[in-house]
Amino acid sequence: MKKLVVFLVAICLMLTGCGQNKTATTKKPKQLKKVTVVLDWTPNTNHTGLFVAKEKGYFKEQGLDVDIISPGETGADQLVASGKADFGVSYQESITQARVQNVPIVSIAAIIQHNTSGFASPVKKGIKSPKDFVGKTYGGWGSPVEKAILKSLMSEENANVNKLNIVNMGEADFFTAVKRDIDFAWIYQGWTGIEAELRGEKLNMIYLTDYSKKLDYYTPVLATNEKMISKNPKIVKAFVAAASKGYNFAIDNPKEAASILIKDNPDLDKKLVEKSQEWLASKYKDDAERWGEQKLSVWKNYADFLAENKLLEGNFKPKEAFTNEFLPAK
Repeated sequence: MKKLVVFLVAICLMLTGCGQNKTATTKKPKQLKKVTVVLDWTPNTNHTGLFVAKEKGYFKEQGLDVDIISPGETGADQLVASGKADFGVSYQESITQARVQNVPIVSIAAIIQHNTSGFASPVKKGIKSPKDFVGKTYGGWGSPVEKAILKSLMSEENANVNKLNIVNMGEADFFTAVKRDIDFAWIYQGWTGIEAELRGEKLNMIYLTDYSKKLDYYTPVLATNEKMISKNPKIVKAFVAAASKGYNFAIDNPKEAASILIKDNPDLDKKLVEKSQEWLASKYKDDAERWGEQKLSVWKNYADFLAENKLLEGNFKPKEAFTNEFLPAK
């Protein structure tokens, strides 16, 4: 009788175990939601957090299968606004102009907290302040905003913008252009400025933020469209959560973050990426309480600057141009 009881218990245990195994093997894996994020330009350290989030599995943790794509001939803003891409890398400048034309694009996180761009020139050109622009040649891309900003900076030192020669340098490389036919151009210190250091080419840098608080805008930002926000808020929240984790990792681990960006984009200059990543590590979040935070005053200030210079054709509502609601809690 004792042997029979032991035998029956063993059979029960075997059956229970089989039932558990069957349940485990038939359980379906969580299906990831496919989304796309389109870059504004070729991959660089402005985008590192996105590549980190993909490599480290942060997007998968949020239930997303993210495809990072280049913009091609169609810009990121157009792809995002039309819904052909779910998310994109954009700028406060372009979103401001888009919104007054009723283009439904919205900024959901500031990639870099303060504007790190400015007018750069080789030291030998002798351009140390905006008054030195007089008689020089500026190479830009043909936007009316450029002349307005140049005029704003020059007027601070009683210099006349009409005594500055402005030309369109198109796709020309900064280092080639300043040796060929221009004296200065608008660059980002975190990339072209760092490249100049590595080349041993000394530059004078005139930062926009040194001359006007209204020019301390968010550039670049992560963006999506209004439909995505209204129809798929959980996906937006998941995307921003993963991106935030990626950029915070880059803040704390710039060397490893750089290696991840290089792994995905082996054509990039390794030294440039590493040096740029080190420089940007403290700039992503800077003085904000959390990465990605945006302020209404920053959006309003830049719009006011455009309006003052008659460059804002339409009614701009800054509160509708950005949101912090999808950022992880402080």
